[in-house]
Amino acid sequence: MGARAAVIIAAAIGVFIPWQGDWLERDMAQHMLIEFPLLLFAGAFIGYALDERFGATVERFNRMGLVGFAFAAATLSYWMIPAALDNSVLIGSVAAAKYITLLLSGALLWSSFRLAPLAVQAFFVGSFVLMAATFGCIYQSAPQRLCLNYLLDAQQLAGQGLVAAAVIVGAAWCVSIAGAVSEPDAAA
Repeated sequence: MGARAAVIIAAAIGVFIPWQGDWLERDMAQHMLIEFPLLLFAGAFIGYALDERFGATVERFNRMGLVGFAFAAATLSYWMIPAALDNSVLIGSVAAAKYITLLLSGALLWSSFRLAPLAVQAFFVGSFVLMAATFGCIYQSAPQRLCLNYLLDAQQLAGQGLVAAAVIVGAAWCVSIAGAVSEPDAAA
């Protein structure tokens, strides 16, 4: 896929999200488990497209992927906080900040996964898996609503989805690196 196609795809997703925000944000699980990944993927497409022109610049400040991983971890953890999630539904400027930070996170993650050694990737993927599973368990076990905009059953469903997402992300990363881990053995 060329850089131009990546920008077009990212732009289409980026334009789609705000227009469909009411539908996506009507349910907590859709908000966190569909909208967030779509924005991250759109950002990754942008990162891919910009890599040709700005790759060297990004590499200078994102050594070993640390800045991108740290920014994405902070962004995702912030938007999983119930009050932040509520505000992103109620306040337009907060929603815009959510869109921008998730898109930027995706763009930086594109660079980070390319630049980071496996140990750094493992640390941040493991941290995300633990964070998502923890938030998921909290959302499932809370006896009262944590978000004002979502009912208790929607919160529990989102919690189950976060735990499932943690397992899927962890397993997908393990599968994606399986070839890289087995290559040194083949050379020996």
